Parts: sequence; C-alpha cells; structure tokens
Amino acid sequence: MSNLVQKFQEYSDWRSGVVAALERYRAWVATSELSDASSDQRFVRLQARLADDKLTIAFVAEFSRGKSELINAIFFADYGQRILPSSAGRTTMCPTELLYDETFPPSIRLLPIETRAQAQSTSEFKQQSQIWTVLPLDISSGDGMLEAFKQVSLTKRVPVEEAKSYGLYDENDPDAALSVDRDGMVEISQWRHAIVNFPHPLLKKGLVIVDTPGLNAIGTEPELTLNLIPNAHAVLFILAADTGVTKSDIEVWRSHIGAGAGRMVVLNKIDSMWDELRSEDEVEQQIDKQVATVAHTLSLPPFQVFPVSAQKGLVGKVNRDAALLTKSRLLELENALSNELIPSKQDIIRAQLSSEVNELTASKQALLASRTRNVVEQLMELKSLRGKNQSIVEHMMKRVDIEKQEFDNSLLKLQGTRAVFTRLSTEVFTSLGMDILKEDIRKTREAMDKSKFSSGLRAAVKVFFHQVLSNLAQSGRKTDEIAEMMSVMYRKFSTEHGLALSTPMPFSLDKYVEEIKMIEGVYQKQFNAAAILTTPQVILMQKFFDSIASRVKQSFLQANRDVEAWLKVVMAPLEAQIWEHKSQLKKRKQSIERIHMATDSLEEKVQSLEKMQAELEAQKKTLFLLENELKTAIANQLASLKAAA
Repeated sequence: MSNLVQKFQEYSDWRSGVVAALERYRAWVATSELSDASSDQRFVRLQARLADDKLTIAFVAEFSRGKSELINAIFFADYGQRILPSSAGRTTMCPTELLYDETFPPSIRLLPIETRAQAQSTSEFKQQSQIWTVLPLDISSGDGMLEAFKQVSLTKRVPVEEAKSYGLYDENDPDAALSVDRDGMVEISQWRHAIVNFPHPLLKKGLVIVDTPGLNAIGTEPELTLNLIPNAHAVLFILAADTGVTKSDIEVWRSHIGAGAGRMVVLNKIDSMWDELRSEDEVEQQIDKQVATVAHTLSLPPFQVFPVSAQKGLVGKVNRDAALLTKSRLLELENALSNELIPSKQDIIRAQLSSEVNELTASKQALLASRTRNVVEQLMELKSLRGKNQSIVEHMMKRVDIEKQEFDNSLLKLQGTRAVFTRLSTEVFTSLGMDILKEDIRKTREAMDKSKFSSGLRAAVKVFFHQVLSNLAQSGRKTDEIAEMMSVMYRKFSTEHGLALSTPMPFSLDKYVEEIKMIEGVYQKQFNAAAILTTPQVILMQKFFDSIASRVKQSFLQANRDVEAWLKVVMAPLEAQIWEHKSQLKKRKQSIERIHMATDSLEEKVQSLEKMQAELEAQKKTLFLLENELKTAIANQLASLKAAA
C-alpha cells in the first residue's frame, strides 16, 4: 500500500471515528432530554460537514506533458494497465472530474459542447440530467473501461462561425488560422465537461480528481477558472523535463495557478534524461539543474518542484519492479502529497469541528448545571422547612410567587424582543433574497447586450459586483443588529434570573463577501488587461458572466440557508433555559404547597430531590466522558503522522 493510499485511509478512518463519537453523544443528549432546536441544528451541520467532506486534487498541464499517465501511475496502477488513455498528442480534450457518487451507477456523463451556446454554466447543467450523454462503465473489464474513457477525448469538426459562437475560435490568434481545413472547418472537443463516476477505493472515501486540458481549455471554460481550480485542495502543475517551461506553461501558471498552499510543480518525463553514456551522478546533476531552472522561472523554492517519470513509475508498480519505481521518483511525489495535503486538510476540518463542538458541549453543560442548581436550591429550601411552622411555609410560597411574577414580567419584555427579531429577520432577506439577485443579473446581462464597447461591458460587470457586495453588507449589518439584541437579552436573563447562558451563537456573512471578491478578482485577471476586447473575447466575457452569475447564485443560496438556520437557533438556548426555569419554579411551588397541606411529605420530597441530585451528578460524569471521547476523536492526528514525528 502506497503512503498516499495509507494516509487517505487513515483520514477516512479518522472521519468515521468522529462521526461515531458524535452519534453516541447526540443519542445520549436526546435520551437525557437535553436536546433543543439549536443543538439539533448543530448536530445536523456537523454530520453533513463530515459526510460531504471531499479532497480535490487538480492536475493541470498543456498537452503531451504526461498528465494522464501521472494520474494512472498514482491512482490506477493496481488495475495492472492504463485506465486513462495515454498517448502522444491530446488525450484529454475537456475538463474531466473523477469521483464517486453512490446515487449514480458507474458511468461517464458527458456534457455536449453545444451547451456553450446557452446562458448557463456547467454547474447549472449538473442539475439537468437529461442534457448529459451517459455511457455505462464496466468496472470488471479494464479494456472496457479504457474504451469508455477514450470517449472523453472525442472531437468533431465544425464551421469556424460555430466555433466562434462557442468562444472556441479567436480569429486574432495567428495559430488558430492554422487549425482551419480547406472546407473552413475547425476541430473542437465533442464534449464540454465529463464526470466519471467510478467506485475506486480512494474516490469512495471522498477523493475527487480533476483532469484539466491545457491553456486553451482553461482560458475558455469559466468552470475551471472560477470553480474547479481555485477550490482544489492541491493543484499539480505538470511540465515535461525535455521541454522545460514553455511560454504557454508560464501563462497557465501565472494566470490560473500561481504559488501558494497545495500548489506543486511536477517535472515529468525525467526518463528522457536517462543516458547510458552518462554516469548516474551526471544524470542527477542534469535533473537537478532542470529543477533549479524551473523553480527560478516560476519563482518557487526548488523543493516544490518534483522530478518524476510517471511512465516508468507506472511500469514499476505494475511489474512490481522496486528498483524502477525508486528510480522514477514517483514515491517522493506521493509522499509529499500524503504528508502535506492530507494533514493540512485534516487541520482545517478539525478547527471547524472543534469550534462547533466546544459551543455545543458548553450549552449542554450549562443546561445540566442549571438543572442541578435548581434541585440544590429546592433541597436547601425544603431542608430549611424542617421543624418550621405553617407561617414560614406560607412565606416561602409567597416568595416563589413573587419570583414567578418577576420572571413573567421579563417574559413580557421578551415578547417585544421577539417582534423586533421578526422584523429584522425579514429585513435581512430584503437585500439577500434570490429575487433581488436574479434582477441584478438580468439588468447586467441587458446592459452587456446593449453595450458595443469594451468599457461598457466592464462597467456593467463592475456595477453588478458592487451591488452584490452592497447587498451582502446590508444583510450583514442586520444580522449584527440581531446578534447584539440577543446578546443583551441573554445577559438580562443571566443576571436577573440566574440562567446559565453563554453568548448567543455567532454569525457572519464575511466568508461570502470573500467568495464574491475572489470571483471578481478572477474576472478582472481574465479581462481587465486588454484595452480593446475582440469579438471572441466579448463572447468569452459573456460566457464568463454566465458562470459568474451561477457561482454568485450558489453563494447567495448557501448564505440564505445559513442565515435561515442561524435565525432558527439563535434564540433556542434562551428559550430552552426559560422553559427549564419555568418548569423548576412550578415544581418548587407545587412542592411547598404539598408540604403546606401535609408536613409529613417533607422528608419524602427531600429524599426524592436527593435522588434526583445524584442522578444529575451521574449525568454530568457521563456527559463529561462523552465530551472527552468526542474531542479526543477530533484531536487525533493521523497515525502515520504520529509515527513520522
């Protein structure tokens, strides 16, 4: 088992351990009557985060760099042959996602290139199953799978005008004219996007592989620029050792990838440098020199450039030739992926889980502490009645009545707060609503259609981003106002009535603001350099806006869901404590009334409360153990990482 496979298995086992601990904690909270809407919402969110956790690795390269062979060598060598087609020339013509979704049978779903003529993004088409061509995938036959995968690289010849309408032909590019045949036809990919649903062990555990064609596809398919590459946890940029860094390689790197976390450069085909007329040291020196040159050109430290031979690594794995596998240096790349990528992904998820779980466990501790305190107070109250006359009991009944009246007065004030809360909640969606966003998108498209100049097109998109960010800021101010109002109410009930309340669940729309700014940055990088936009660039800009609109819609939909979920639960801890306090006041009054009527029941009530106190103390211990189990499961490092330390 390779280190990468082992580390991914450990990561999957870690997630499973956290899920199991979370489920045990949730079940106990429910049976102990400690659950409420707020905690239920948090449980659902934590479980969804773990269930939907994906690890995406994007492979980016110009054609003939050996990208498909590298994917075969790292992930599919166990099949004993190539699964992805790998040969000279272009083998990947459209962006391809390899993943596993158990709701679909093993298959290849192909999105026709003609969809580029429509004002919808690839993400939107993913929701329309009838648009896709579906090919079954026979996972029991390696040859059958290879043939099915070849469908991804199919091309077709279309008139130049049709290619222009798809944004796939730039008449101002001198190289483009060379691709036109005598009949005025140009070759384009038959497909716009491919999704391979394949039950590979790593894909079943949440790995997603994104296989991207070169600069031409990246520059013309907004889905890659806006979604797949920026959101990948690791991007492997593949170069060829025999060509080094070409002009198009530099453009891809600078415009679409760039240095940063999870970005690695693979210098493939080092076997082209193996020379029997040179010593091993001379070959190593030549490879090191090429690595240094690549690192300098891309402004990277040399340790981020990995020289490998994917083809020899694949052969070494298939033939179990350890010496050839070592010489290919493939294992060094796999170790870097497993030792850097997976632990860093675990750290991100762990930080998110820890924050949620700490707030969740604190609320349960507070609720249990409140119950315990109420029982202790009742015990002290009842024990003080031993040997007292009826007038003392009557006095205590009056005191409970006064306390209940004060509490009821506070509840009346809370009703006023609820009215303000409802009004502000409605105002949040006044600027965050999907209808408003759709209207902004419509106006922008209309302005772009009317504009005949580059400046007008850019101005329309600039206004769109300004309006979107303004709407988010307006909604953010409303959620801040709600949070402040709830904080005041929490403090009031804590100080005046002794309720064990921490601060209300925090909320922010900041991450969506950052998402929109990132999308705007990608757009500006793509289109703000040229003073004049050519006709193909205008078409491409319109395609990009379709994808921008789709991506912003996704952000707003998720923001709406998050706001709705937060509004449902932000009051829940306060309401749970209010219900608990009302219940305890009622029980106290009933106890004193019964004792007032029959003093011989005093000792029975004391014994009952003492038993209840013991049960609550036992619950505290169980809660503490389950919390520790859950937090330990989250804090666990990957086993092989511990061993390395």
